[in-house]
Amino acid sequence: MHVAALNISLPDWTAGFVARWPDAVDDVMRMRLAIALSRENVLARSGGPFGAVVYDADGTRPLGVGVNRVEPTNNACLHAEIVALMFAQAAAGSWTLRRASAAPRVLYTSCTPCAMCLGAVLWSGVGRLVCGATREDALELGFDEGPVFAESWRYLETRGIAIELGVLADEAREVFTRYKASGGLVYNA
Repeated sequence: MHVAALNISLPDWTAGFVARWPDAVDDVMRMRLAIALSRENVLARSGGPFGAVVYDADGTRPLGVGVNRVEPTNNACLHAEIVALMFAQAAAGSWTLRRASAAPRVLYTSCTPCAMCLGAVLWSGVGRLVCGATREDALELGFDEGPVFAESWRYLETRGIAIELGVLADEAREVFTRYKASGGLVYNA
């Protein structure tokens, strides 16, 4: 069967959830939104335990949000980071989130990105990446994060992407614990 179109959507609960989220003026509040999205995705059983948001560095409202949509859409590419980047690019009306004369756009993700998502970070045009839980946390849960090496991070940095790891990592790990306890599917183990 030939499929001629795809429809990428967020779960119904996300619009109201994000609308109620307070303005975020710092990394902690922005990361808390990424983690809250991952938690709600687990509680609503609408996907895996990962959340991501894109902000203008000087903005208070997210430009795009994403949660893991792999299982409900049968699409291995729809990781939270990819979804957030796609919605941010749609909101920006551009294939790139790079801005030449303004503060960079920032991707906040509840867990360090897998190999695929690191590639998307590079191509997306964000100028900064802020991560919560670690690769080791995802591996411990059973997810295969693919070939991500110290060189992968250095490559992004040499391309002008600032990286901050471990922001609110304990809070992000709690979502993994909840996901595991709920019997959530580890779909790429």
